[in-house]
Amino acid sequence: MEPNIRINTDGGSFEGNIVGGKQNQISNYKYISQEKQTLAQAAAEIQLLLEQLDKTYSTDTTAGKMTVATEAIKHIESNPNLRARILSALKVGGVKAFEQFLSHPAASFVIGALEDWQKTNGGAD
Repeated sequence: MEPNIRINTDGGSFEGNIVGGKQNQISNYKYISQEKQTLAQAAAEIQLLLEQLDKTYSTDTTAGKMTVATEAIKHIESNPNLRARILSALKVGGVKAFEQFLSHPAASFVIGALEDWQKTNGGAD
């Protein structure tokens, strides 16, 4: 029996045999890394969108934060490519992973919308 190795890499994981199958281990690790990068990129796009909306809408009140979040969701829903990337990233990491990447006063409202998307769409279009 070959010894096994399991490494958790901050939200990603790497499993395989130490002896034999090394190429497969490397491929699995690269695949997980790409998924994590996809998640980070989608979250960065949302973050940038929120920051752009800050220039038009105030986030000093709850109503203002909700307006920014609503406009962000409208923008995402009207952009099929962005929506597909976000839904794909949600499948990979889930809403909780997005929370780690978003730092904005309206982020909690956007997270709420993402949770709703996952429930109503099963994470797919």
